[in-house]
Order: sequence, then structure tokens, then C-alpha cells
Amino acid sequence: MVLKPGAVGFGVNYPASVCAVNGSTVTLPCTFTPLRFFIQDGRTISIEIIKVIWCQNHDFCEFPAPSVYNSSSENNHSRYKYLGDKKGNCTLQITDLQKEDEGSLRFRMEADNIRAHFTGPPGVRVTVSDGTRMQINSSRGDRKLRRGETVTLYCTALCTFHQLNVTWFRDGHTLSESGPALQLGPLTTEDSGNYTCGLKTNFSSLSLPYSLQVEEEVDPLLIVRLVLFTLCSVLIVIAASIIIRRTCVQESSCSSRELKNATMQASH
Repeated sequence: MVLKPGAVGFGVNYPASVCAVNGSTVTLPCTFTPLRFFIQDGRTISIEIIKVIWCQNHDFCEFPAPSVYNSSSENNHSRYKYLGDKKGNCTLQITDLQKEDEGSLRFRMEADNIRAHFTGPPGVRVTVSDGTRMQINSSRGDRKLRRGETVTLYCTALCTFHQLNVTWFRDGHTLSESGPALQLGPLTTEDSGNYTCGLKTNFSSLSLPYSLQVEEEVDPLLIVRLVLFTLCSVLIVIAASIIIRRTCVQESSCSSRELKNATMQASH
């Protein structure tokens, strides 16, 4: 077999090692480059990939090594879904991740010519974290939220960067959203409450409550009106006090003069 430039293209590109939560969904993005052709006796022999395989904890994925996915099999693991093709995409998805899924996964391509069979090293390491409690983070930090604003709450775990199929609760009541991001807004006071989230398949992962409080938006004109009303009320009280005080002083002076005149007349 004589190989020409461009004929040699064996290769598989795996993602970095993955750490994910028990019960979550993991997508392993993967690409491969198969051998396209080779030259034999002066003729160009085209190559076609006819089978793709994913196996666990095996160096070559060759029979009789068990596979988690085999394009030629009808008995593939129900939680392993192949999202790729036979041309260059070898992406694999694992749903409802379990402890048994932990290990090293490798991809193998098989062609219509045995010379083009290839298993790509080194594979991708999947680690499954069990009993992890979820946590809620806010897109607005810890600052106070006002009526009419928007906020997104994220249900996350320390050991995952992958899709999470979660259940959201507000004050113990189930919400309809199931994704890891809960978008709220425009906010009203009805959105206030204690939010929690947990994996649908693992309720021991339920997060600690996250308190969200929505304050009523204050109308600036209303503040001005209240200030003016308060000032007017104060001025009225001050004016009334002055008038009453002057009236009392005048009445006291009159009473004193009348009493003095009556006394003088009585002495005469």
C-alpha cells in the first residue's frame, strides 16, 4: 500500500475529562478524521466508514469488548445516544448518568477496508459525582431587586458543566420550568419567595433555599408629593401655633388690665 499526502488522516479529538453529577445529562463533543483513500497498484482506492463504536474501559474497542454504542447493533444501551455520523462527527450523549458510567470511553471507526479501521487514543475520562447538593446562583448577584426588573436563577453543582434536567420549586410548590436556568421577569411581588432546585432523578440533590425578595418600585413623583405635603403640614402647624400663642398673650394682657382697673375703683 502506497500512501499519498492527504491520504493519511487517522485521528479522534476528544473533550477534556468530564466530571458530572449523578442523574445529569452529559454530551461528549467528538470529531474524527478517517482515512479517505489509499493508492494500491497505481489505483486510488476510496474508503467508506461503515461502522462506528463507543466502548468503555478498553484500549481498542474490538470484539469481544462490550460497547456502549455500536451502529451495527440493535441492542445499544438506552441511555447512550449517538449524535454523530459516519463522516466526521462522533459526539456521544449519556442521559441519567449513573455511577456505572464512570470510566474511560473510546471511539472506534471501521471501514469497508480493514486497513482503515482505527481506535482513537486516549479517550475521554468520565467521573460521576454522587450525592452532590445543587446550589442556586443569581445573575444579579445579591443586590435587591425591584418590580419590573428581570433576573435569571441558575441551578448548578460543583462537579458539572453539562445539561441538568432539574425541578424548580418556589415556597415548596413545583414550577413548570425544567432547565438549569430559571428566567423571571418582569418581576412582581408575587415572584418573591424561597426558591430551591434539584435533579429530577436525584431528589437528595435538592439545593438550600434561595431567598428572592422583590421590592415595590417607588414613584419619584409620589416621593415629591409626600415631601411637599409634609412641608405644608409642618408650616400649617407652625402658623397655627403662632396664631394661638399670640391670641393667648393678648387675652392674658386684657385680663390683667381689667383686673387692675376693677381694683382701683374698689379702693376709691
